Amino acid sequence: MAADSALLLSLVEEYVSGLQDSKAKDTATAVKNGEFTVLQLVEALGLSLTSSQPHTRARGVQLLSEVLHECYGGLTEKEVEVLLVFYENRLKDHHVITPPVLQGLRALSKCTVLPPGSAVSMLRSLFQDVHVQSLMLTERACVYNMLINLMAIREAELKGLGPDFVFGFVQSMDGERDPRNLLLAFQIAKGIVLRGYDLGKFTEELFEVTSCYFPIDFSPPPNDPHGITREELILTLRDVLTGTPRFAEFLLPLIIEKLDSDVQSAKLDSMQTLTACVSQYEHKDLAEFLEGLWASLRREVFQTSSEDRVCRPRRDHRDHFLSVSLHSLNTFLELVLKDCKHHLCEPDLKLVWPSAKLLQAACSASFRASCVITAAIMPSLIEQYTNRAQCSQRRTLLEVVQKFIQSVKTCQTSESEDSVFVAFRPSLCSMVFSALTETNSSLQVTACSVLTSLAQQPGLLLDSDIELAVDHLTRLLLTEQDHTVSVAVVDCAGALADLHPAAFISNFIPRLKTEMFSEPIDQDNNRVESEQLSHHAVRQRCLSALAAVSIKPSVVQESTPVLLQVLSAAHTGGFSVEEVVLACRSLQRIAEQVPDSEETGRCFHDVIIPRLLSLALQAALQGEDGNRSPLLEEAVLSSMVPIISTSCSRLQPTLALQTASRAVSLFLDGDVSFLPDNSFPSNIQLLKQQHSWTQSQMVCLLVGCVCSLPRSVEVPRVDELLSALEEMSCSVLHPLSYTSAAKCLSGLLNKKPQGDSLDSGFTAR
Repeated sequence: MAADSALLLSLVEEYVSGLQDSKAKDTATAVKNGEFTVLQLVEALGLSLTSSQPHTRARGVQLLSEVLHECYGGLTEKEVEVLLVFYENRLKDHHVITPPVLQGLRALSKCTVLPPGSAVSMLRSLFQDVHVQSLMLTERACVYNMLINLMAIREAELKGLGPDFVFGFVQSMDGERDPRNLLLAFQIAKGIVLRGYDLGKFTEELFEVTSCYFPIDFSPPPNDPHGITREELILTLRDVLTGTPRFAEFLLPLIIEKLDSDVQSAKLDSMQTLTACVSQYEHKDLAEFLEGLWASLRREVFQTSSEDRVCRPRRDHRDHFLSVSLHSLNTFLELVLKDCKHHLCEPDLKLVWPSAKLLQAACSASFRASCVITAAIMPSLIEQYTNRAQCSQRRTLLEVVQKFIQSVKTCQTSESEDSVFVAFRPSLCSMVFSALTETNSSLQVTACSVLTSLAQQPGLLLDSDIELAVDHLTRLLLTEQDHTVSVAVVDCAGALADLHPAAFISNFIPRLKTEMFSEPIDQDNNRVESEQLSHHAVRQRCLSALAAVSIKPSVVQESTPVLLQVLSAAHTGGFSVEEVVLACRSLQRIAEQVPDSEETGRCFHDVIIPRLLSLALQAALQGEDGNRSPLLEEAVLSSMVPIISTSCSRLQPTLALQTASRAVSLFLDGDVSFLPDNSFPSNIQLLKQQHSWTQSQMVCLLVGCVCSLPRSVEVPRVDELLSALEEMSCSVLHPLSYTSAAKCLSGLLNKKPQGDSLDSGFTAR
């Protein structure tokens, strides 16, 4: 014990004298190792702590605080109680002692064994004896961290202080300038307003001491080692300012003032803050300031000279604010309609978009708001469209209508089963269908978009409307040469088919099939080159459309046979290589987009994959003689592979195993029993065709059948298959054949588990 005491005194003397700062770490290590206790350290520091020299006392307290920083977790409640009394008394000491005292209190504030009432005692001493803003940056940070720690572990005690805690904090942060400390102070203020501390009569003081930094004007220096960002400060301060409705009477006038600022960042921050606080406030909190807020928003909208990118974020938050606030604020509807509605009827439509965007934001607030807004403005928009002659103006009005439909869609609720547009359905359909008959491509494209939006309104369009829409889309698809129009038509058809598959099964697909298999003939019964090109373009659009509409299983059952028939007709020259490739790509798209279900899985397993293998085998057996089939072309076979691989990767395990078994039997044994139109010879050996490239290249389809299967599905007869593929990849001279065999070989090897089986396979080969 005497040796330990001597060691402790030596450590204290060397540190306090200023000779060895590292002795603090040695002392902390000794305490943690149990060589002596913290209270023994206090006793050893006795002469230093009672010295008449302030700097000596400061060094003694500094040593104790550094040790506590390392050892606070091992303190007992009694030790903490003694240390707190000591440190609180030292707050009244000379100012040079204050920094190490604060460090010690910060360490104690992290102790989970703080005696009851000690948090309150600590803060009363702090607020009474320390002027925080006269401290250096590090000491101020120490105070803020102490508050954060105590709020985390002794919240109930701090709330017992009532408004005095808020007042003490306000005094502590008042005048803070350092971004690092501001972030800490904002976190404390956020906890106060969000966790139910009693603000009492200091509500305005807390708001003032935090809002003076709004909007944040801080740019971190290059290579800032502290990592404090402007965005971090903005978001934390915003959480404070919007955290309680009690700030409404102070915050909303401030926001109105900043919205009228010439500084773009201030406007954006104000709009984002307004959006955040509205979701927290009730009508009574906002009512007094509605007219002022609307006046600022109106100026922002109608006096903005350009729709540049800088303004777009402000517009987004402005619109979001409207949609949030209108959910509960009926009086806003009157203000918005009064100032915006008439702009929709002006001859030049100059302010139609700013006004429409505000009204659309209002529509998305609630079902009731959408009812009021649409009832007020839809008659005007429909009348304007009817009376306008210029296509550009009609297109603008259609686009405005579409945005209204989309904004209402976002707030549709169970309040009513009917769409708010039910009363306007005949007029809206008339607008869209008339636009689809126009010759202006931009108007047609916009009409397709509006038609999609109308169809997505629950229960709005009648079956007769859908049938007429399908007729228009079919006509445009078969006759319109403009690429942008055809793309819009295909997209629209896909969206409508997902919602109304029956109309596409009964009308759309049969008409496309008829058109694709028809032959354009001139008066002399000779194909004309221009007609061939035109018919090829129609076929391209039809093939693309068949893929787009094939989302529902019922549609897939009707569309895929048509695409397979295209491949079959190619044998006799009915379709070009390019058209066959497009048909394969459509099948691939269908395989990618159809939902996983047993019904669609069966379709691919039972029909599509066997049919593709059968068609490819028919072409291979025809050979090169005469007019060889387009299905022998590498481009066609390569486009078949992803159809098979995509569908195999999505098959249920049972079907996947059956598909793999069939494919392996076909390529190893020549088993063609599962193929449709089975008139094939019985001696087919596809993996041993060294001299018939038309048959050997079919191995690329085997890649799709077995290499895309889930790992859980074991490929049957894999060793036998590996041996045949290895031999083929080394002996066949046809590039597609040997490269495909090598790909299949590597794919199967990658599926084999590591271990003796895989190693022995490599050794044997």
